[in-house]
Amino acid sequence: MRLLKVATCNLNQWAMDFDCNLNNIKESITRAKQSGAAIRLGPELEITGYGCEDHFLELDTVLTRKWECLKDILLGDWTDGILCSFGMPVIRGELRWFTAWKHKELVDFQLPSEISTALSQQTVPFGYGYIQFLDTAVAAEVCEELFTPIPPHAELALNGVEVFMNASGSHHQLRKLDLRLRSF
Repeated sequence: MRLLKVATCNLNQWAMDFDCNLNNIKESITRAKQSGAAIRLGPELEITGYGCEDHFLELDTVLTRKWECLKDILLGDWTDGILCSFGMPVIRGELRWFTAWKHKELVDFQLPSEISTALSQQTVPFGYGYIQFLDTAVAAEVCEELFTPIPPHAELALNGVEVFMNASGSHHQLRKLDLRLRSF
């Protein structure tokens, strides 16, 4: 097995400050590339920031601004030569945020029309899955899934996945680090 360098990012993001958050994300990608990383992992809500709470229920937040930021990143050369994991909320038939994914299969997620047109792609895979490379497989999960009784990475590991990205980023919760360390 070859050495795989992963850049993890703990960014100074602000709730609803999309411009600042986007600039921090781009800077972190640049620094990850400069360090020779093959993977760049950002926190689960790095585009919107933490503390948005009911702003996630506002159409401007969930249907426009976050997607514009992601489009900006994907249409540039930011992700050339590096696998990046970006965090933002996605609404897919759930009533509130941070709902663990309960399905075992990937589903097609319909991209918003402006994003679909810009990327020439209508859907993306959504759910538990992994990316198979020539010499390893990589999967991602979010913070909430790490704390479930049977986390998704357990089954994925049995299927040969070797690298797991967990975008835990809820640094503002008291004693959350202790719980994370026990989980790992």
